[in-house]
Parts: sequence; C-alpha cells; structure tokens
Amino acid sequence: MNRLCQSSLGQLPAEVIKPNYDRARLKAGIVHLGIGAFHRAHQAFYTEAALNRFGGDWGIIGCSLRSPSVREQMAPQDNWYTLVERSSEGEKLQLIGAVVSTLVGPENPAALVAIMADPAIKIVSLTVTEKGYCHDPATGDINFSHPDIQHDLQHLVAPKSAIGYLVAALQQRQQQGHSGFTALSCDNLPNNGQVLQKVVLQFAQKVSPALAAWISANASFPCTMIDRIVPATTDADRAEIEARLGLRDEAMVVAEPFTQWVIEDNFVNGRPQWEAVGAQLVKEVHIFEKIKLRLLNGSHSTLAYTGYLSGFDYISEVMAEPAFVKMIKTYMEREAGETIQAPADFDIAYYQQQLRDRFCNKALKHRTWQIAMDGSQKLPQRLLESLREQLAGKGHIDIICLAVAAWIRYVSGVDEKGNAIEVSDPLADELHSACDQHQGNPAALVKAVVSITKVFGSDLQNEQRFVEGVTQWLTRFYDKGVLTTVREAFK
Repeated sequence: MNRLCQSSLGQLPAEVIKPNYDRARLKAGIVHLGIGAFHRAHQAFYTEAALNRFGGDWGIIGCSLRSPSVREQMAPQDNWYTLVERSSEGEKLQLIGAVVSTLVGPENPAALVAIMADPAIKIVSLTVTEKGYCHDPATGDINFSHPDIQHDLQHLVAPKSAIGYLVAALQQRQQQGHSGFTALSCDNLPNNGQVLQKVVLQFAQKVSPALAAWISANASFPCTMIDRIVPATTDADRAEIEARLGLRDEAMVVAEPFTQWVIEDNFVNGRPQWEAVGAQLVKEVHIFEKIKLRLLNGSHSTLAYTGYLSGFDYISEVMAEPAFVKMIKTYMEREAGETIQAPADFDIAYYQQQLRDRFCNKALKHRTWQIAMDGSQKLPQRLLESLREQLAGKGHIDIICLAVAAWIRYVSGVDEKGNAIEVSDPLADELHSACDQHQGNPAALVKAVVSITKVFGSDLQNEQRFVEGVTQWLTRFYDKGVLTTVREAFK
C-alpha cells in the first residue's frame, strides 16, 4: 500500500477535506516542543484553519524531545497527516498540512536551539505534559535536582529539557540582537503560562541574572486552556483509515468533534488569527482553566482509576455503568462544582452534561490506562486544589477521597486479580516503595502515600478528615473491590 505523502495526495478520495493554501510556499513561524497526537489534533488543527482563511507564514516545526517515533511517522509522509473526527454520527476526515517539518531534539540539540533562535520563529509552543516542566507540582518551583535540569545548567549548548531549550534559544536571541518570542504552554496545568515563566526565569537566573532580566522584558508566557479528547491512535485506527484513503497514514490522529482553546492575548511577536477560527482570545484564562481542570480533568482521573480497577478498558465503558454516571454527576455538581464561580454567561449545568455526553462517546476508544498515566503530576491540579478549598470551607470531599483512594490502590501496582499494573509515573518507584511496605494495612498505606510532599504538599497529611476519608474508601476497595463499592455507594 502506498504511503500518504506529497506525491500521493491526488489519490485521496473526495470526502477528505484538503488545504486551500499553497503548502509549498508555507514558511515556519512556530516551533512546537512535544509533537504528539494532542498537538496535531488541537493547536495544529486551529493553525490549519487560520492558514486556510488567512494564509501567512505560520507553518509549524514539530520537535520531539525524547523518541523519534513521531518523526518516523511524519517525515516519510512529507509531514502530511489525517485528522479523524469521530462521533456516534460518523467520521470526518481532514488532511492537515500545517506541520512543515519534524525534528528529534536529542539527535542534534544545537540545531534545534538555532532554529528556535531564528527571528522568523515568533512562537514556541509546548505540549510536554506536566512532568516536562521539571518542577515541583506542589510549589511550582523548578526542581534543580532533576537530572535533565542539572545537565542543562552544565551543558546549555546541548540541552535535554524543554526548559533548557527555551532558555538556550532565548540566550542566543539576546546575544544576536534579535527579539524574544512567545512561549505558549498548552499543557493541562493551572496558570500554565505563569508556571512556565517561573521555571524559565528561575533557570535563567542560574545561568545569568542579566539573561533572566532580558527574558522577562522580551518574551511572553500567555496562559491557555485546551480541551479536546484525543485517544492514542491504534493499529486498528490506522487499518480503518488505510481502507478509507487507499493510502497508509502512520501519523493519523483521532479526536472527538468538540474542541476548545482559550488563550490569554499576550504575544510579543505576532500570532495567527486563531480567534477567527474558534479560539477565544481573552484577558484572563484562569476561570476557564479552573472549570476545565476541576470538572473535566478531575472527572476523567476519577473515572480512569476507578474504571481501570473495575476492569474497564475505555471511559465509554465506565460511563455505561449507572453507578459511575451517578458518582461523576455528584462529583461535578458537589465536590468540584461548589468550588467554581462560573462567568454570568456560562451555563455550568449544560457544560457538565456536555462533559458526561462526551465521556459516553463509544466511537472514541479512550483508554483508562492512558488517562491514569502520571497521576502524581496530575492530582495536585485536578483534585487536590478542590480538596483544599472544600476543607477550608467545610464542603464536600467524599468523592475526592474516593478518587485519591483509587489512585493509591492503582499505584500499588497490583490489580484486584493479582495482576501487575504497569504504572507509568515519574514517582513510580517512590510510590511503589511506600505501598510495598504497607500492603494489607490501608491506614498505614494512606499515611505513607499522603506524606509524599511532592504530591500532597506538607499540609494534607495533617488533615484528619481527608486522611480518614481516603482510608475508609481504600479499606472498602480492598474488602469488596472497586466496582462493588461504587455500585453500593451510588445506587
């Protein structure tokens, strides 16, 4: 079967939506660090729409900072790929050309730094996940003991971390007399732009106080809120689209039809007209990200841990179980909902129902295991901030305690049938060690895990109401199993 590429575009069926700009003349204005499926289905999708309407030199150079796998998917296809929007009503196929080249940072770090330092690059965006910020999620400070940060401070000409790349490129721009760029975080972090700015400036301060001052004056770090469900692409997905296209597309991505992007309008060097193609450019992103992190992401994590432990592979399967639907509806309205003051023109009840409907989309094969990854980095934003607000106001915390108990049960590394769980988490070894010492003793297990300050800070281990609530749920999980416990609790 022929591969999707520039020379095979004429073979595509008429149903595929194609670009209406001249891709051969498209120049790069954006570098993106962390070019995974989400970026290709979200920010590149919006950039493609802006190019279709307005043109401009806003092509994307996509960079992987670890594995060459995405480059190996994209480069043989001249960086073309198909975006498949999948719902219960069917599929829409769109050919995306916004990504003009793909690189692998570790193969030539200096070359990537030079590209980022080129004044033609106006924006450097990131989807490197929470752990890519090399920071302490509980404090927001950079983790100077992180091995990549230690390496980059000694070898800034060949960085490893996203933070190192940003500082190295900005340093070159300073030295060469160029303007700065906009560093655009698109990761699920509260105040993500402020988090990025803080760690960049803390790193730069170590390199040179003068550099840190220059970055502060010449670069910007807008906050954003991103939302689209993008499951991992499977071999079955690729086979299905190959049959539809008559071409093999190794770089295809699948997404739900819903998409949202809220961006703080704080750019130092221009940007695409994203607001004309569906993005919201606003002065203040915080309320939107708070709504999304606590309602969507908090619910997703809760469903992922309880669903995985109950034997469900996909979120839509979890949502086919009435007790889980009731649990997550209660969580949205009560534990998370009580901590949110939505804008006057925002229908919060409709948004909550919309989320539940999206979770039920059977056409999207969104794995519980995928969402469960990196929980030590996600829980502080998704659940623990709501928890702290509810504790301060003596509000409801029951389902938050349930979710934390499910996470502890999950990271113990063994499921209810005695099978090993592949726990993908930066703190997996530390968590496994804490769990191993206290297997069979839920109270001691909770105390040990909640004492890990990198996740829970130093305050929550002393919150008796929280610790006891988690212990009660975890005890029930070990006694009856998660599925039976949820069914009994949310009849």
